[in-house]
Amino acid sequence: MKIYTKTGDKGTTALFTGTRVPKHHVRIESYGTIDELNSYLGLLRDQEMDEHSKETLALIQEKLFTVGSILATEPKKDKRLKIPRISSEDIEFLEKEMDKMNEDLPEMTHFILPGGHTTVSYCHIARTVCRRGERMISYLHENEPVPDNVLSYINRLSDYLFVLARKLSKDLKAQEVKWIPEKLDR
Repeated sequence: MKIYTKTGDKGTTALFTGTRVPKHHVRIESYGTIDELNSYLGLLRDQEMDEHSKETLALIQEKLFTVGSILATEPKKDKRLKIPRISSEDIEFLEKEMDKMNEDLPEMTHFILPGGHTTVSYCHIARTVCRRGERMISYLHENEPVPDNVLSYINRLSDYLFVLARKLSKDLKAQEVKWIPEKLDR
């Protein structure tokens, strides 16, 4: 199978169903951002961390391929294709993982500045790409329906990545820098 097809040379690409759309279409931006997120999660998973977190990230990467497949399919035609779905159990899985991590973390009293360790920074980058993906999917949803569980999963995933960044900071003995707004003299 050749990677290059030359069919996109004029600025269009095909959805799962074969429908051609411009490469800047919000649907393409949505699943393209999820693909970018998946790549950052791969980079994050390649860093030094506990095996459970690596395994969880690998499971999340699998789910993101499902999200991408859903987003690459027009809602009117998705019933004909056998595309997996994001379930409420997938969302609950992220919530349970966050709850477990939070048990061992200090209470959060301030916003935290991203950074402190390269691995933590990669996690924060993934979180912000996830938030951008969420914004794109929300924008797509205004024009074409997106399954509710997709939006919920991506929303919960950004929360998971924030908690994971805090856990990684603790595990790597990196300092969490609290954001304390400057007092204004007025």
